Amino acid sequence: MEQKNLLLICTDHWAGSRLGCAGHPVIMTPTLDRLAENGVRFTRYYSECPVCIPARRSMMTGLSPRRHGDRVYSALMEMPPVTTLAQAFRDAGYQAMAVGKLHVYPQRSRIGFDDVILQEEGRYEFGVTDDYETWLGEQGFVGQEFAHTLGNNTYHTRPWHLPEYTHPTTWATREMIRQIKRRDPTRPFFFYLSYQFPHPPLAPLETYWNMYSDEEIDEPVRGEWDKDPYFASVLKGDEEYSRKEMRRARRAAYAQCTHIDAQLRLLVGTLRECGLLENTVIAFTSDHGDNLFDHGLLAKRNFYEESACVPLILSGPPVWQRLGKAGVVDERLGVHADLMPTLLDLCGVPQVPGMDGVSLLQNRHDYIFGEIGEGVGATRMAHDGRYKLIYYAGSNRMQLFDLETDPHEQFDLAQLEQYQDKRRELEQYLISQLHGGDEAWVKEGSLCGSGIQPKEPRPNFALNGQRGLHWPMEGVCRTGGRKLKCELPQKDKGEK
Repeated sequence: MEQKNLLLICTDHWAGSRLGCAGHPVIMTPTLDRLAENGVRFTRYYSECPVCIPARRSMMTGLSPRRHGDRVYSALMEMPPVTTLAQAFRDAGYQAMAVGKLHVYPQRSRIGFDDVILQEEGRYEFGVTDDYETWLGEQGFVGQEFAHTLGNNTYHTRPWHLPEYTHPTTWATREMIRQIKRRDPTRPFFFYLSYQFPHPPLAPLETYWNMYSDEEIDEPVRGEWDKDPYFASVLKGDEEYSRKEMRRARRAAYAQCTHIDAQLRLLVGTLRECGLLENTVIAFTSDHGDNLFDHGLLAKRNFYEESACVPLILSGPPVWQRLGKAGVVDERLGVHADLMPTLLDLCGVPQVPGMDGVSLLQNRHDYIFGEIGEGVGATRMAHDGRYKLIYYAGSNRMQLFDLETDPHEQFDLAQLEQYQDKRRELEQYLISQLHGGDEAWVKEGSLCGSGIQPKEPRPNFALNGQRGLHWPMEGVCRTGGRKLKCELPQKDKGEK
């Protein structure tokens, strides 16, 4: 049987609801809509640890945070000593190439790929100048990536400041097309394209900014619970932004999504013109989403839908042949640990022993568990496909949402008498998944919390990690920490 090619596309900060085919009232994603129309879209697919590094570790290893070692954001932690997604494909005879953001340590680690063309969104504190920054200098724009003045973790906006062809989204697409054209024609390929956007900085090309107007941008969702001061104390809120800035931020994020969507057409066109489309699986996902001011919250690191529920679209002729139909909307639960076994299954590559995830083409979860953070703000999730329990250990507080009747999570049901059986059911599942010291949150079979309360916030002198101009380079690695080795724990006895 002829081996199938795989093009895996990953974005950063793209919520599963932000697709035209998902019913979003504003965003324009015609390419992804068509890919979903000709494939399968999973609507209950979650980032089990919704922040960049842990999420990508799950995607690339098929392991849960419990076993790959990071549920915080450990920038100096090496990948666990396991067969990665890229290595599994290489072991099956594939060529494996990555372009864009890997977010691993060391930054030049290839994590199983033959080669990586790296674009790390200005993360040069580890002493590495990436391939995009080098290329930008060769175009006469040395050190100018952040001359737009916007930060990687702020929601102010302006259009991209350099010529259109220099935008990182356009550059990454062009580099991937080059790899497709210079592939080894005697071997199948696994190509991984990882865009840094729509993650801030919110600096879209003016072309895509102009596709939207301020007036048409939808207002952030608010609920009956989100004025509670507790949530403002442990989650990243929107206090520093005016209503005008919020609307512009949403507009810029949508514009960056539409830019990516348009670039995907060039990839599909290249596959077609190279005679590869008929035998290539196209997969699209994101490491996590972005609250983007819904419930007064920003960014990620929580388990509300816009932060934790992400797109997963599988498309291409091999998917249609496997399913026997197109336009499938699959509501079964999934997590990033399922991505690797699902893609291996779809491409006919042998499964790697010891993965936590399952192939979503053959299996389903009755429940899923999510975890983010330790200490202040430690948050956990239990989900049965309809009801979602979110737990904040510091205050021993729970929220319960019925996503079937309340998809925007506006009504917390946790204290209502008629939902206590469901709350207890999900609480017991959550308790069964606790590890790494979290077991201390349980007393007499019920959650009792950690008792760790938020401290007074420190002044934000660094402006949320603002970047500067990158010329001249200091040439100094200022990690301020130590390298972390990842020891792979064994599965618990009886754990599936």
